[in-house]
Amino acid sequence: MELMMLRAKMDAIDRELFALLEKRMDVSAQVAEYKKAHDIPVFDESREEQMKANILFMIRPETADLLMEMYDIILKTSRDYQERTMEKDGK
Repeated sequence: MELMMLRAKMDAIDRELFALLEKRMDVSAQVAEYKKAHDIPVFDESREEQMKANILFMIRPETADLLMEMYDIILKTSRDYQERTMEKDGK
């Protein structure tokens, strides 16, 4: 397959990926509102560990370490966004 075609495939995947990440951030803001209303802290270590364990069953072992690094960044970004959302609304 030609390099230009491979790059076009990656570009299409990136569009899908970022659309999904935007949706995830929207839900993260909703989670922040819930947590704020119920006085729940943003960080829940046991929940994150459970999420990571579930993800490991979805990915290939040869990419697991790299993808888990990305997932850690997604989780941190989600926490940061929740904190920002809660602060914006006066917490």
